[in-house]
Amino acid sequence: MSTTKDTVDWTTAEIPAYDELPAFRNFPGCAWGVWGADDQLGTVNLLTETLVKQSAGEEIRTGKTVSLNWPLNFPDKPMFGRLPPEIKYIQKQKEGRNYSRDDEIHINTQSGSQWDGLRHFPILEHEMFYNNTPAETLPHGLHPIPDPLQVDPAQTHIGIQNWADHGICGRGVLLDLVKFLSKDGVLTYDPMNTHAITVPELEACAEAQGVEFRRGDILILRVGFIKKYYEASQEARESLRGKPETFAGIEQSEDMKRFLWNNHFSAIASDQPSLERWPTPAGTPHMHQTILGLWGMPIGELFDLEKLSEVCAGYQRYTFFVSSWPLNIIGGAASPPNAAAFF
Repeated sequence: MSTTKDTVDWTTAEIPAYDELPAFRNFPGCAWGVWGADDQLGTVNLLTETLVKQSAGEEIRTGKTVSLNWPLNFPDKPMFGRLPPEIKYIQKQKEGRNYSRDDEIHINTQSGSQWDGLRHFPILEHEMFYNNTPAETLPHGLHPIPDPLQVDPAQTHIGIQNWADHGICGRGVLLDLVKFLSKDGVLTYDPMNTHAITVPELEACAEAQGVEFRRGDILILRVGFIKKYYEASQEARESLRGKPETFAGIEQSEDMKRFLWNNHFSAIASDQPSLERWPTPAGTPHMHQTILGLWGMPIGELFDLEKLSEVCAGYQRYTFFVSSWPLNIIGGAASPPNAAAFF
């Protein structure tokens, strides 16, 4: 299926079901033709002007706002071998007196709260990124861009600046699995150990919260990592770095793919270091390959959902308006989300 996105209103246009999507070689469910041959946005195409206006009008009622960003400082010792954040506070002096201040920040854009972009994770065995983009065509290393009017198209292709220009804004839905799957106040699994969240659990949580999904929803899952991180000892926090990563997350299954695609979410995020169960079972492909590589759907990780959980429980309302504007990094693979919920 091939379309020209400029002539399609994705607010209502027909979208094929998961089982109607073609395969890319040995990977089912490839959506490269859905949004157009030259698409740069993936499922963010669903966040149309009509949908944004409607969602803002329905969801912003009280003026209450909640940040979804963990401070850039955390975690102090990131996982998956990523560099710790470095924040240098600079006190300038003039004529012997303290003057203005600057900050210098050096971070891996996936060390903390993040959107995984389209350049982050390919179809591994074929070395192919979203929308038929061979890995070898994407520049790497240091690439200064001195002239904003002369930018190499290879540098911009499927870079996160496309989402930064568009915004990831629409109706957010929180599924508070920590509350739903706790018994007598105790969570029935460990967010810091390998554990699969299933489709029936997601659907049952939504039903218990009175949530009905809509096209373009930004699905947000509270699974419990940040809550446990705050409750853990400093020794336990620091031990997360340097040992094999094990985390709770969504299961890797065809049922999960059908659930995510057929509900036509525009993006998915959680408070875990990995959205999907980690590590994947032996012989099972990463869900990142399908969600990012085949669909172009933003994956959010390490979103701070603790205050959001409290506000949703207080209002007994689990939908809200989300505004998220990634850093405008030409050719970037990921970014802090700069995200907030509006009630």
